[in-house]
Amino acid sequence: MATASTLASRARSIGRGFAVTAVVGAAAGTAAAGYGLWEKNQFVLREETLPILPPGFGPLRVLHLSDIHFVPGQRRKAAWLGSLAGLKPDLVVNTGDNLSHPQAVGPVLEALRPLMEFPGVFVPGSNDYYAPGFKNPAAYLRGPSSRPKKPVELDWPRLKAGFGMAGWVDLTNRCQSLVIGGLRMDFSGVDDPHLRLERYAGWPRGTRGQDAKPHLRVAVVHAPYQRVLDHFTEDSADLLLAGHTHGGQICVPGYGALVSNCDLPTWRAKGLHDWESKGRTTPVNVSGGIGTSRFAPVRIACKPEAVLLTLTARS
Repeated sequence: MATASTLASRARSIGRGFAVTAVVGAAAGTAAAGYGLWEKNQFVLREETLPILPPGFGPLRVLHLSDIHFVPGQRRKAAWLGSLAGLKPDLVVNTGDNLSHPQAVGPVLEALRPLMEFPGVFVPGSNDYYAPGFKNPAAYLRGPSSRPKKPVELDWPRLKAGFGMAGWVDLTNRCQSLVIGGLRMDFSGVDDPHLRLERYAGWPRGTRGQDAKPHLRVAVVHAPYQRVLDHFTEDSADLLLAGHTHGGQICVPGYGALVSNCDLPTWRAKGLHDWESKGRTTPVNVSGGIGTSRFAPVRIACKPEAVLLTLTARS
């Protein structure tokens, strides 16, 4: 039978073990947080090539921006956004969540000004309407985020007007055609499915016989919920562009995203994938996003990105 002194010694040893574990865990957490703060500013450009244009057209360069989540004072992010104008895209597609602060409208419009020299289309995300609120970080792993109980409304009308004055087309539950590189591109967009605001406007209606001429159908959405991907795939979209997921934001190297913040499978949280529904297939590009909520300003194994899609002719 162990003596009292032996039991006391074992207790002290176990206590020291717990203390060491706690210290190591705290150190690892601090290191991860420090790395995450660094990685959130390591902006990258992901490039994809997609042969979906009618024969004889292209190439067309489409710059896909999403989830900028701008906060005043983010000079490095602003400079990087402005530098993307050097890509000289044929079209800019903005899939929402431009804001993360009530005072961010003016600064984000200024940061995007060089890109607004090019044709563009856009839809809003929930963080264009409402500022994010502080939440328990553990809630990140529980599934899709919810609207704050007492939301702070953002100046979405001013942001939308700024985009519109530059010539970018608002696709909020709307459809419209643009001629890009000599090709008619039919766009259909929806309001944010994360807030269940989507309403389908169909595709633009042209003059009689116009649909027999070469064209491309592009669907634009913020949050890639499966019901929305199914709808546009079944409605003959040639390409679907979305954001919202942040690519998982905090990923495990060698595994990937832990969550997608919607019902999209986590392995599809970022990248170019084919979506299938009722016998039809549509390529879907989900942007990993450029920013973060200002209350969770870290990224791990998921660098912020813009996406340059080079559309080429079908073979």
